[in-house]
Amino acid sequence: MPKEDVKRGPCGDSSNWLGDPDRLSVQRAIGELRAGRPVRLLGQSGESQIVAAAEMLGGERVAAWHATTGRPVGLILPAPRLLHLGFVAKGPSRLELAGLTDDEIDAMLLTVGPTVPVVPLRPASEAEATALELVKRAYLLPAAVVLPADAMNNTSMMEVTAAAVESFHELAARDLSIAARTRVPLADTADAEFVVFRGGDGLHDQLAIVVGQPEPGKPALTRLHSACLTGDLFGSLKCDCGDQLRLAVSEIANEGAGVLLYLDQEGRGIGLLNKMRAYGLQELGHDTVDADAVLGYGPDERRYEVAGAMLALLGFKKIVLMTNNPGKITALESFGVDVVGHRRLIGPVNPHNHNYLTTKAERAGHMLGEIVRQGGRK
Repeated sequence: MPKEDVKRGPCGDSSNWLGDPDRLSVQRAIGELRAGRPVRLLGQSGESQIVAAAEMLGGERVAAWHATTGRPVGLILPAPRLLHLGFVAKGPSRLELAGLTDDEIDAMLLTVGPTVPVVPLRPASEAEATALELVKRAYLLPAAVVLPADAMNNTSMMEVTAAAVESFHELAARDLSIAARTRVPLADTADAEFVVFRGGDGLHDQLAIVVGQPEPGKPALTRLHSACLTGDLFGSLKCDCGDQLRLAVSEIANEGAGVLLYLDQEGRGIGLLNKMRAYGLQELGHDTVDADAVLGYGPDERRYEVAGAMLALLGFKKIVLMTNNPGKITALESFGVDVVGHRRLIGPVNPHNHNYLTTKAERAGHMLGEIVRQGGRK
């Protein structure tokens, strides 16, 4: 491999060839959860438990767990999902599943309307809240099934600490490295270089497109673009993502130089599967924010530690950010990026994405005032 293809983050340690053990343990736990197998979560205050992703089990297996172990089985859900189900909660909470039928448990997980049985509810413990975060890291529905740690005597069960889960994004950014870079001429500019980063959360590679020859000492025109398979590749009319992607490359080319970070954070950080679920809920009348809430997600689940590390590895300390989202500016600044200015990036509005864009303006604070003034939202 050429020497220039291996460039590690500021805290990377090439002497530890296996990588950071905490980050690796979370990656392995994610793989287990996605395969439908439980893991053992070791809490920071001595509280430990067995954790599984609820959607990979379903009501039948959850009920079987309770019958087999004779131990209390809890379902940890986030506040947005609980509110939709008719429960009042300020944060992640535990629902007791003992005595419920398979169908009643399934209703807790996937029902669209608040038709679930009344069950005991209490705020989640610190370890239970971390269990929920671990399931979200696996891009599964934010619903965790938990059992006491001694309910299963499986010595081969993967173990992960709560501290590792909570520091996962930070560790992922620290271990980021440039794996490859090569020239790739584009329709909007022949002078483009693709830079692929290895590391991140371990599930995806990240990509930067450097246009021209940006001067490290000057603010670089920059776009943070979250991947959108439907819009970027297939030209979906439900959003403006594909239009923004191509417009950003064109504007950077017109500027003469700059960089676009193509971040694998589909669906504002909830993954492709859950994005499709949210689209289905939008067909039932929910707007984009409420659809995510029904599934249990906040308005925006994206993180930008890795973006900050990518810019640092590329040598860009000051940027002019192309965005309609003020939250991106705040997030990047919190990770040491000097955002010296910003430009809006307005894509075409059509009958299919008008409600979506208006909702982002009214409920997420995006700088899309013209679209709001054109009409109401759904």
